[in-house]
Amino acid sequence: MKPLQEKTLALLIQLPPSMEILPGLKGLENLIRVLDDRFRYAVEVRHTSWFQDLAYNFFADNNICMVWSQLARIRTPPIVTTDLLYVRFIGDRSIDEKDFGKIQKDRVSEMNKWANEIKEVDNGKGRGKNKEVNLAMIAANNHYAGFGPGTANMFRTMVGLSEISWEDQQQIQKQLQQRQQQQKEKQDQHANNSRIVSKKQIKNRQSSLSEFTN
Repeated sequence: MKPLQEKTLALLIQLPPSMEILPGLKGLENLIRVLDDRFRYAVEVRHTSWFQDLAYNFFADNNICMVWSQLARIRTPPIVTTDLLYVRFIGDRSIDEKDFGKIQKDRVSEMNKWANEIKEVDNGKGRGKNKEVNLAMIAANNHYAGFGPGTANMFRTMVGLSEISWEDQQQIQKQLQQRQQQQKEKQDQHANNSRIVSKKQIKNRQSSLSEFTN
């Protein structure tokens, strides 16, 4: 991950649903000793035993984000443990992949609750150790409602942001690809010019050598 360090907001550590708090905390205590401190970390717990002050204090004291997750069977309490929020809308895989591309399930009520929690944090009323949050990341997979990008756009409007135009994003991607192609062509041309110069230098040296020996 080191080459992507500048573009990486956080690395996610996802614990299995069977991992309870006591063995989990013991494992995390051993793990954080060897984690690269150039990265930020977020931990997603998926067992209800974690929903207590013992866990919240551990994450806050070690500057680790406890992920807010909306899963099929559990909903993480919206406790702030760092200056980073990471919210994950994860579906139960009941939506068939062939139906991806449009909203299939009504998640508006759930998402509104999370939007209100984020607004509370933004207003300085979040629950936790009074951490000042500087960044919030929201992730949604297709299984959540049927169309992850559509879910993201819906949530943007709920928290007062404008929707993203996918056409604009496609145009930006196209322009980026064009610039990359132009850069590649320049590099190839530079390499060709370098080879031509090298051939001329070799030829000139051979001519000079030939004159010298004659």
